[in-house]
Amino acid sequence: MKFFDEARIEVIAGDGGNGAATFRREKYIPMGGPDGGDGGKGGDVYAVADRNLNTLIDFRYKRTFLAERGENGRGADCYGKGGDDIELRMPVGTIISLQETGEVIADLDHDGKRVMIAKGGRGGLGNLHFKTSTNRAPRKKTMGQEGERKSLNLELKVLADVGLLGMPNAGKSTFIRAVSSAKPKVADYPFTTLAPNLGVVRTSENRSFVIADIPGLIEGAADGAGLGHQFLRHLQRTHILLHIVDIAPFDPEADPVRDAHAIVEELRKYDEELVNKRRWLVLNKLDLIPDDEERKARVAAFLEAYGPVDRHFQVSAISRTGCQEVVFAIQDILDEEKAAAQAAADAAAALAAESRPEDSTEDLDAGDDYDEEYEDDEDEDDENSNP
Repeated sequence: MKFFDEARIEVIAGDGGNGAATFRREKYIPMGGPDGGDGGKGGDVYAVADRNLNTLIDFRYKRTFLAERGENGRGADCYGKGGDDIELRMPVGTIISLQETGEVIADLDHDGKRVMIAKGGRGGLGNLHFKTSTNRAPRKKTMGQEGERKSLNLELKVLADVGLLGMPNAGKSTFIRAVSSAKPKVADYPFTTLAPNLGVVRTSENRSFVIADIPGLIEGAADGAGLGHQFLRHLQRTHILLHIVDIAPFDPEADPVRDAHAIVEELRKYDEELVNKRRWLVLNKLDLIPDDEERKARVAAFLEAYGPVDRHFQVSAISRTGCQEVVFAIQDILDEEKAAAQAAADAAAALAAESRPEDSTEDLDAGDDYDEEYEDDEDEDDENSNP
């Protein structure tokens, strides 16, 4: 299946049904009065996150989605049936925004999330509602309201804890195959990966994280070289970036340091926040340097020329050497972040719980003050009425 991470659609909620202006007419019941019912409400349009989907291909060809209109009201106090809602199932991680303004109206960031993206119109009122003591035969009714109509942009950003980036043929797909059950295509030519791949890395029975592999970047991607920047959006939700570097390129003219700096520069051109994310260097293909001394010398020369890094690892993805060290280091960082987030949430909940009794006590005190004022007013009224 071809991967689509962008789509444009139009959603049209159902119109409300019209109210009815009818009168009760039965034998032996003269002047039965109005009995026109209301129109039914128009159907709404919902977006639902579905973890079983991983592409927006369902919106590639069908781009207009129309909810059902509400039925008109009828006589004998019959109300119109409401229009059926429709649900558009989308991959988890889809962001929905308005085409005209770019305003984000929904972010489907977890499975099962359901968001209304177009509201159906209200049904019109029948003449039953306009009966008064002076107007017992109203012929007035109202029409149903139109449903909302919106042109939307859909943008998929995959939800992953770790993102892989690097030049083509740096070994990103080989690395994700080594640490997870994902089986992306691997070949000896550049741009083998044409769409993001996700893999689940399990470090124990109850500990795991998701890793994302995107197509390779090259210098000039911001100007459209290679596959451009179109897949970098899938790294924006990650916690850690693994920069895979080919430390032993086949091309003698290739410079790993220059290529690594070019990747960082492309990140900066796309989004400054990506550059500021936690980014670790993974020096790959050490198996192509059999001599230990030469390997150490080449790694040391690379690190000295590249500059300071947060953390670096030396691996051989094809033989899985050093990969487990990277995996466990990632899991430890993710566990620390999760624990810190949980502690902050617990602290906020405790603070809210402490402030709640004080608020309720103040409310009770305010109520007591109101009762006392009310009793004082009653006493004054009694005194004035009995001089």
